[in-house]
Amino acid sequence: MPPSATAKSSRSAKAVAAQARSAAEIRRVAELLKQVSDPTRLQVLMLLNEKERNVTELCADLGTQSQPAVSHHLALLRHGRLIEPRRAGKHNFYALTEAGRKLAGVVNSVVS
Repeated sequence: MPPSATAKSSRSAKAVAAQARSAAEIRRVAELLKQVSDPTRLQVLMLLNEKERNVTELCADLGTQSQPAVSHHLALLRHGRLIEPRRAGKHNFYALTEAGRKLAGVVNSVVS
């Protein structure tokens, strides 16, 4: 194979790999956006952007949400790796992960 054909083949393989990474990144971002497409989950995300909270505090801040409903939303956000729990005694306190903080920053910039 001539050297120019090898270089073209190498560039083509790199382009395919970059497109595959890009497609995977797009899927990941789409999943993150699905996580916060629910108004309650988005509100939880923004509350946790202020400070970490436990389920009881989140229920009080959200007003109309029951504890099982809030726990369900927290589980979905945890599954999406947007929040992480920290155990303190018999309570779990939830805080944003790095991805959660970045997403909250985007939301703040859109809302402001």
